[in-house]
Amino acid sequence: MPSANSGEFVSKFKNYSINILIVLLAVLTIYLFYNLFKRLTTPQTDVKTQVVDSTTYLTKQPSGGTLQIDVQNGCGVSGIADKFTEYLRSKGFDVVEMGNFTTQDIKTTMVIDRAGNMKNAKRVAQSLGVSDKYVIQQMNKNYFLDATVVIGKDYEELIPFKHQTETQTKP
Repeated sequence: MPSANSGEFVSKFKNYSINILIVLLAVLTIYLFYNLFKRLTTPQTDVKTQVVDSTTYLTKQPSGGTLQIDVQNGCGVSGIADKFTEYLRSKGFDVVEMGNFTTQDIKTTMVIDRAGNMKNAKRVAQSLGVSDKYVIQQMNKNYFLDATVVIGKDYEELIPFKHQTETQTKP
């Protein structure tokens, strides 16, 4: 027959174990709240890394002065936006978005200034071989772009397509 003392001992052991567990959980909770409070109240500093010029050149990462461009296919020919995007990136532009224009029957390629700087839009147009008369301005605060390129059915006459065919025909 078990003694009354052994039952008391087991009961006290369970109570001590539960109390120790409660204290450990309380300490852990306090520690987590402390770290959360510390992260929320400590100002975040921007960590800047110095990039070697050769690394920037090799990876062709855009610099702070690089124009951000959206390339839209408005001619309906599959893959044209990819070719233009590749060409523009090789020329140092940052193509951040690519897709299809709302219609697929645009006759002439145009460059749309989105940031209010026609000089930059004309720079994009010049690199593509688009006439300045097809550079228009439609600013939109919701677009975080410098310019949008809408590729028209005249794409074969433009520099990226000529550049693509020249490199394919060279031995």
